[in-house]
Amino acid sequence: MPRFFNPDTMPKPASNYVQAVEMVSPGRRLIISGQIGVTPDGQMLEGYRAQAEQAWRNALAGLAAANMQLSDIVAIRVYDVAPGDVSAYRELRDQYLQGHAPASTYVIVAGLAHPDLLTEIEIEAFSES
Repeated sequence: MPRFFNPDTMPKPASNYVQAVEMVSPGRRLIISGQIGVTPDGQMLEGYRAQAEQAWRNALAGLAAANMQLSDIVAIRVYDVAPGDVSAYRELRDQYLQGHAPASTYVIVAGLAHPDLLTEIEIEAFSES
């Protein structure tokens, strides 16, 4: 079982995430490529919230396809193009993770692979089974 923790020697997290996750093998590691606001049939959604929600649905579909649970997520990396979207991101992250708090990185970038993309979410998971 991964150990999620916040060492006293590190700053406390600014929101719902942890500073460190320790994983001891044997186990299964899953890395889900950056997911974007495009539906499985290829439609790119408009607006930050619609894209972020779809990116979460896509990422969690990859988790489910590997027979893993939300509690198996050990790290999230998010790339957004607008600094003003951090509050919406945190709200959606908390909604989709249902209280689970993995390690998390949030980065503002100049752009993503397509100029209409506003966010990209990458997930790493670990399971003992």
